[in-house]
Amino acid sequence: MISPRNIVIIGALAAGAIASWYLARTNLRDNGDTPAFDAAQRGYYLKSARILGTGSDGALLYELQAEYAEQQDDDHVSFTDVRINYSPQSDVPWSVNADSATIHADQQRVVLHGHVRAVSSEGFSGNDTEIRTQHLEIDPENYLAETDERVQIRIGARSLTATGMLASLKDNRVQLKSNVSGKFAP
Repeated sequence: MISPRNIVIIGALAAGAIASWYLARTNLRDNGDTPAFDAAQRGYYLKSARILGTGSDGALLYELQAEYAEQQDDDHVSFTDVRINYSPQSDVPWSVNADSATIHADQQRVVLHGHVRAVSSEGFSGNDTEIRTQHLEIDPENYLAETDERVQIRIGARSLTATGMLASLKDNRVQLKSNVSGKFAP
């Protein structure tokens, strides 16, 4: 049989446990601590992502493939291990690879970072062409690629380096901005 004294002790222990639980929950809210993972805050993510970009007429303009894509808090999407190809209808024979890319919701540009490499078998002057840089911004709808960083360009057997570049991928034209040096083989 349980004595009245034991009932009072059990009741006091239960009240103490409930009170400490309540205080711990109140302190978490006051300190602003949040759980480590909140799905509503994180947005979405994709593995083996394939994003299709369309022109102003709604026709397929380009395809962006990435190993991983994730929506960030500040309204942009980040991609890793990126490849961009224009659609065959656009008649732009360039493909672009990069370690990562970012697309902001309020901009048309795709910002590429890390080991950026643009390649075309029908590039500038009709030769195999390769452009390498660490940062490149592409405006897919206007077929423009631009950087203010160091860029290396190989056109057939010729090679150039410069700081900054603006390239029209549709017209196969490039404008180097400064510090241009090159090597031309016969």
